[in-house]
Parts: sequence; structure tokens; C-alpha cells
Amino acid sequence: MTDVTLQKRLAAEILGVGVSRIRVDPARLSDVAQAITREEVKKLIDEGAIWVEPEQGIAGTSSKIRHEKRKKGHRRGHGKRKGSKIARSGDKDEWINRIRKMRVFLRYLRDKKIIDKKTYRRLYMLAKGGYFSSFSALKLYLREHGIVKDLK
Repeated sequence: MTDVTLQKRLAAEILGVGVSRIRVDPARLSDVAQAITREEVKKLIDEGAIWVEPEQGIAGTSSKIRHEKRKKGHRRGHGKRKGSKIARSGDKDEWINRIRKMRVFLRYLRDKKIIDKKTYRRLYMLAKGGYFSSFSALKLYLREHGIVKDLK
């Protein structure tokens, strides 16, 4: 077997890839072995006697499948959890989501003239103060106090 390590190294430098990705045509092995200058190696590359093996990527199929399952709520059981409930989703994030929903709803009621500005401001401040534990608690309060008759 002819030694073509020099030619492979030169070709790798010329093409800007690793030596392991350089391939040599077995039929033209003697021609390649005789090439000792960079110009000769470049000529062999142009002729197709030396070429670069395409890069092998990772398909990532298993991770894509896992991601889809997690989106559906699978693989999220007790055994997969590390950290407390608060560590996994903070109190502040929960509060932000809850208060935004309430404020959007109150704004909607005010804009549609279902409640007046004074009532809006009072309810807004109650929500800000943490009076309503949830969005449904706000709706219940509105029904019980006769502020709004029918809510979805």
C-alpha cells in the first residue's frame, strides 16, 4: 500500500478540513503518491482524484421525539423532577401571569362600559393587593356583588 499521508495533509490544509475527511481515489493512488508539491495536490483535487468526505451531522431524531412527548405532558412525572414546585416555576412568574389576566379582563370591562371608571379603579387596586386568588375568584366577586350579571 502506498503512503499518501503527506498528500492528505496538504489537501486538508488547502481545503480547510480535517485529515480524516480527505479521501483518495484508489484507482489514482500512484498519481497521488507522486504528487509532492501543493500545486500538484491542487491539480489532483481539481481532477477529482482527491476529494472531501461530506460532514456527518447528528439527526437529533430521538431528542425531537422526546421534545414532542414533553409538549404533550409525558416524561414530566415525579421521577423526572428535581427541585421544589417553586424552584421549577417561581412565585413571581405565577403572580405575573395571574395579575395580567385579571388586568386585561378589567380593562375589557371598562372599555365596553360594563363597569365605570370608579369601579374599575377599586377592583384594580383589590387585584393589585392580592385580594383575588385567581381569575375565577375575580369573576365570582363580580357576580356576588351584582357588578356584572352574566359572565362566561
